[in-house]
Amino acid sequence: MTLSAIRAGRIFDGHSWHEDAALHLYRGRVVAITPATEAEGAPVAPGWIVPGLVDLQVNGGGGTMLNDDPTPQGIARICAAHAGFGTTATMVTLITDRPEVTRAAIDAAVIATGQPGLLGLHLEGPHFDPRRKGTHDPALIRQMTAEDLAVLTAAARALPHLICTLAPEAATPAQIAALAEAGAVVSLGHSDCRLDQAQAGFDAGARMVTHLFNAMSPLTHRAPGLTGAALDDGRVWAGLIADGFHVDPAALRIALRAKAGPGRMFLVSDAMSTIGTDLTGFQLNGRQIFRKEGRLTLADGTLAGADIALIDALRHVHLQLGLPLAEALQLATLFPAQAVGATDIGHLAPGARADFVALTPEITAAATWIGGEQVGTP
Repeated sequence: MTLSAIRAGRIFDGHSWHEDAALHLYRGRVVAITPATEAEGAPVAPGWIVPGLVDLQVNGGGGTMLNDDPTPQGIARICAAHAGFGTTATMVTLITDRPEVTRAAIDAAVIATGQPGLLGLHLEGPHFDPRRKGTHDPALIRQMTAEDLAVLTAAARALPHLICTLAPEAATPAQIAALAEAGAVVSLGHSDCRLDQAQAGFDAGARMVTHLFNAMSPLTHRAPGLTGAALDDGRVWAGLIADGFHVDPAALRIALRAKAGPGRMFLVSDAMSTIGTDLTGFQLNGRQIFRKEGRLTLADGTLAGADIALIDALRHVHLQLGLPLAEALQLATLFPAQAVGATDIGHLAPGARADFVALTPEITAAATWIGGEQVGTP
């Protein structure tokens, strides 16, 4: 059903709450938020209306990993799985893989551009420091070549949004600058770099840091590393995996208080194929990933992505960390959208795309709309 208006007891527009209000829509865009009395007869949402969640790191969902199915159909399954949990803009993410798989993922994302729920492509690797490989296959990690750069810059020009996560040890400042100039969001991660190396990457054009604290040089009092560089540099945005396993709650609170602006922290799911399924495990680059008690690990216990949708991270920072709901929502909506320069999502101001969620007081998604059209429920 195409909506022209919908009412709710509360509507969050990305900055502030509107009580007993109505969201007015036209051709998939937000027109206005008014008192509910100006929309008599409009349907009532089964919860509070909030902007659709924006997830910049989604490796899989619905039983599909992008690495295993780098096709438009695979992308559609992943986006649909996360839409059921309130994510209306998804950066499907390819974990370090062979060059031919990277090219297939790029081609698939180009073809799928415009599909509801797809924001763009995130290439996490293969240009990393092997010392901070995490769950990525060390046999596939390598330095960036001129051929790699040509593939990535072409992808940045062809896609609406492209994030390239790399280590500054594995790419030159000139390569980082070329990627940024082509329109890619360069994100530093999986790196053991020093503070000065991180700063050189930021000076060259990197504007993001991937899953702060994880797979990177830590902050110590004489060697702040990539973690310290990310918190100290206001030009840079940084993602956080808030699943209760990847980052201690105290570290989450410290990072949220410490981050220099205008760049902000934002939440990511780092979700794998298990989302929306009862899978007990799956294969990644030929290695078994085990699912148990909310954790995904390799056989040696190394964390292998996260077993959450973005709404679970939102719930964690609000209910477990005690962050006010408006602030928690911005971490999962407005700030990730701003981090990739997507100006018409992550909020419900006039002109925004009508991507929104009916959020329950328990922080679950009762219903999801993309472009004003209701999509699947969890």
